[in-house]
Amino acid sequence: MLLVEHVFHPHAPWGLPGGWVDHRESPANALRREMKEELALDVNVGPLLLVELDFGDHLDLAYLCHATSPIGRLSSELLDHGWFDTVSLPRLHKFHYYAILRAVDMHTKVIP
Repeated sequence: MLLVEHVFHPHAPWGLPGGWVDHRESPANALRREMKEELALDVNVGPLLLVELDFGDHLDLAYLCHATSPIGRLSSELLDHGWFDTVSLPRLHKFHYYAILRAVDMHTKVIP
């Protein structure tokens, strides 16, 4: 699982990469743009994993993505990045943790 260490999240700095959706931008396009801006990474955006309304007006969306290029230079919003096994996750915001659980569950289901 790719996690990044965010500059602006001091209480739980590690989490899933992401960002804001611009006006008239689809969430999938915003995700591709943010991954490119923050990690110089190209991704294929897969299914929606989790949606949560937080802080009254903040909508979080988590998608399952697959990298199609290596990670490049990190933006100034990030301190570090790492690939983590689910048994060695750092402290995460609950939304990020639940999204990871959903991704793991999706990958472990056997389709007949």
